[in-house]
Formats: sequence, structure tokens, C-alpha cells
Amino acid sequence: MTGSLDDYGPPDDHRNMTTAKPAASETGDPLLLTPGPLTTSITVKQAMVHDWGSRDQGFIAINKMVLEKIVELAGGEGTHVTVPVQGSGTFAVEAMITSFVPKMGKLLVLINGAYGHRAKKIAEIAGRGVISYETPEDTPPDLAKLDRLLADDKAITHVFAVHCETTSGVLNPIAETAALVAKHGRRLLVDSMSAFGALELDARKVPYDAMASSSNKCLEGVPGLGFVVCRKTALAECKGNATTLVLDLFEQAEGFAKTGQYRFTPPIHVIVALGKAIEEHAAEGGVAGRGKRYRENAKVLIDGMRAMGFRTLLPDALQAPIIVTFHMPTDPKFVFQRFYDGLKDRGYVIYPGKLTVADSFRIGCIGRLYPKDMKGALAAVRDVLDEMRVSNGGQALAAE
Repeated sequence: MTGSLDDYGPPDDHRNMTTAKPAASETGDPLLLTPGPLTTSITVKQAMVHDWGSRDQGFIAINKMVLEKIVELAGGEGTHVTVPVQGSGTFAVEAMITSFVPKMGKLLVLINGAYGHRAKKIAEIAGRGVISYETPEDTPPDLAKLDRLLADDKAITHVFAVHCETTSGVLNPIAETAALVAKHGRRLLVDSMSAFGALELDARKVPYDAMASSSNKCLEGVPGLGFVVCRKTALAECKGNATTLVLDLFEQAEGFAKTGQYRFTPPIHVIVALGKAIEEHAAEGGVAGRGKRYRENAKVLIDGMRAMGFRTLLPDALQAPIIVTFHMPTDPKFVFQRFYDGLKDRGYVIYPGKLTVADSFRIGCIGRLYPKDMKGALAAVRDVLDEMRVSNGGQALAAE
């Protein structure tokens, strides 16, 4: 784990703003304008070219640093512990739900997108009591209604909420939700998969029992490690809750406390890369610095797309600077697959939409991307629209 951000020059010294040549990352790959996996720095990639033994003291020290730094970023020093889970972010969410919600517990899932639905399915498969409060994908939960739900149903023991729901890019009111859950004496579980590391979620201000995230989102590592930041006193109550051997957060934490090692083979290269990514996160200014760059990316993107006639799904007040959903142009000459392929040919990979409320597509603002990259993406969008002979973002018909 050597090298620094300075070893490779300014972050945007070689990226194209025009479509004369395809845009590319530092390694020549297309830029991923997605919510993760995402474009990573060359130093994060280089951290993975060495082999480490899982019981080697050098690797154990790196893993220990990673887990401690995550707790620091969460504002949980002394009160919380990071419990890693080998696998994607959903592994961590399933571990969190099935470890923290007891067999006789009842989970209220707040849903306004695919990841709330996924959490509900996890709880159902695990045989937990579960109900949901669902709003449209472009609508946060009504806090007054949540207040009434918690007051009326005393059997609810836990509430599950998504911080940034990447189905639409909506920023949900996590701090206000946490305050309501605490007022009613219930426990909060948070999916901060796409927000942790860039949007503040300070455990000293926002009370939760557990928060799940992963290596390949705003920390800008690579996929393969989920983790759950757990309140120590709440984790101590989780013994015997888990429905699987490998996703038992209590036993995973106990193993680390006794040996400092994983119970089962860890994704070593992913963890070492995450160690480098966390160093670079700190060099950028931590949560505040990373969030500032992502907000700048989002502003450039939104302003530029609106100037071409595209409409965002969300108003600015609800938009997280993680991924932005745009309405699909109504011009019959617009064909999304041609649009997607044209952008990829020019070095930009975007995301299709997954909404029920609107035909849409999504463009991410996170990863090793800078405002110059977003300007390059906008130039590519304009180029592809011209190629398809679509003007004004295809929205002229929608306005008629």
C-alpha cells in the first residue's frame, strides 16, 4: 500500500471534455457513471496486485485499520464497532436484519424503492414479523404517518430505513426518522449503502442500532466487502438471533475480539484496496471533502442536462448527490439502447432506470469522477442526441 494521490498528477489532468476521443479512466477503461461498482483510482487498483495471507500479521493490521477508520467516519468511536461481511452490500443488509431483529421481533420497513423491497423480502425469508410503509419512489416517508404507525403498533421492535435510495436518487430524512424511532423506544436499522462516506451520518447525532454499507460506494473501493457499524450494547443482545452461520454478526464480532481474524476466508485483495481507498478518502478531506466533490459533480450534471431539455425526476430538495434520475425523452427518435451504447462508445457507462413511477434512466456522480468528467459526459450526451437527431432532450413533445 504505497503511493499517494499526488503520484499521478492532478485528478483531471488527462481526461477529455470533448468527444473527439473516448473518455477513459486512468487505466483506459470507460468512466462508470453508476452508483457502484464505480471508477476507482489507479492506486486503489494497484493495491490489489500483491498476495497476502489471511493470517499474516501485515494483513491483519490493515484489516484492523480499515475497521477502526470506518467507525471513526461513522462518529462511533468508543460506542460502535465495525463488523465486516464477506460479500456485496446486500450480504451486509441481510446480516444486519437477521442478526438484530430477534425471532419474536417485528420489523417496519420504510419503502420508496427497490432496496426497501429487498429488505422486506429478507425479513420474510428469515421468518421475521414484518410490515411496510411504502411511498412512491420519488416521495420520502411522511414523518407524521410514521409517528402514528409507531404509536399505534406497539409490536414493532425495529424500523429499517434507506438513507439514499438509488432507485431514484432520493435522499430520505434519516435524522428525523431516527429521532422518531428513538422517541417511541424502538430500534433503527439503516441502509446507507450509497451514502456512507459522502453524506454525514454521525452516530453521535443520529441514533441507530446498526448501519450497513459496502466497500464499493462512496469510499471508492472495489466490490466484495460489506460492513455493518453496530452499537456495541445492541450487538451484545444479538446472540442467537442469526438465521445463518456466515451472516451472524454477533459471532463474527466475537471472532474478531478473540483472534483479530475472520471466521471464514476474507476477500483479502478487496480489503487491502479498501485500506488504500480510505487513505485517499482522508486525503480528500473525509466525508466533507468527498461529499463536496460529489455535490459539484451533481450540479454540473443536473444543470447541463436541464440545459439540454432533460427533466429530473426529483426536485433539488430531495436529490442526493449520488445518482440522478432523468425522465426518458418522449421524442420517438430517442431509443435508449442507442443512447446507452453511444455513450459507452464515447467512454461513459450510465444506468437504466428501474422506476414504476416514470420511464427513466440514471447517471451517477460518485467514484473517481470530477466536474471535468461530468462536462465530458454532457458533451457526449449532446453528441449522441445529435446523432439520433433528437433535440431539446426530447422534451418538447412532453411540454405540449
